[in-house]
This record gives sequence, C-alpha cells and structure tokens, in this order.
Amino acid sequence: MNKPLDAALSVEISQRIKSKAKKTFDNAYKAALATEKAKYVQGFVVFSGQPYRPVEHAWIELDESIVDPNLPHLQKKPENLYYFPAESFSIKKLKAIIEESEEDYPEDDPLPIYGDPPYEYYGDVMLGGKNYLDAYQAAEAKSKEINQPKLDSN
Repeated sequence: MNKPLDAALSVEISQRIKSKAKKTFDNAYKAALATEKAKYVQGFVVFSGQPYRPVEHAWIELDESIVDPNLPHLQKKPENLYYFPAESFSIKKLKAIIEESEEDYPEDDPLPIYGDPPYEYYGDVMLGGKNYLDAYQAAEAKSKEINQPKLDSN
C-alpha cells in the first residue's frame, strides 16, 4: 500500500526550499536535505489528463507519508496523484552518490540517479534497473485505468 500524500507539509516544504517548476529532482533533493528523517525517492507520478502517461518524478518520504515539494507546480488535486517509487535513498547514501557523481562526471547533472547497469527499457526510454521497469509498468497500468474515455450511457 502506498503511503498517503501529506499535501499541507508538501506545500510548506516547497515554500521553505523555494522549489522551482520543472526541477523535480532538485526540489526533492533540497527537501530531503532540509527535512529530518526523510528519504529521497525517484519513480513516477500518475494523474488524469495530459500527458496521459506516467511522469518521471522525485519526492521524499517520511515514516508515514509522502511529501512532494513539487506539488504546487503539478497543479493537480492531491487526492488525484498516484506515486510509484522505483529508487529510495537515505540522506547519507544520497550525499555520497551526488559527491561521487560530481567528481566522476562534473559536466553532468548528478540527478536523477539510475543505479548500476544493466538498464531496462520502459516506454521508449532506457533508464534504471528492473525496479524502474516494475515501477513504470505499475504506473502505466494506473494511468490507463484513470485515463479511460468516458462513454455516454444514452
């Protein structure tokens, strides 16, 4: 069972870190660093409407809830968002990965984090391991379910 989204805390943290639109991974990273006992999570978010498919996304999780510092930028009702985690990192692990990435690949953005090869295909993209593929397939099924055309019963 997915954890519930804490919309109020999501908005509060978004404001505190001054989250920016279209910076989902950076926003989640900043939120993780600014929130005690948080885990940084990457995966997919699904909602009804465009783009009618899973969207790669990042958020943080606390023991009992999802906190999404990107919530104000999604412009969707919190109860209509569905989260599908693929990767989760403690703050210590996250910092170590970022530091190593910045040393090894200084010209590349260290986020998002895709883990070690072999990578799997989802949709027409190859990213992440089997956990990414599993999360994408679950998100894709939910997207198809909630984006079904409504048929008139007349």
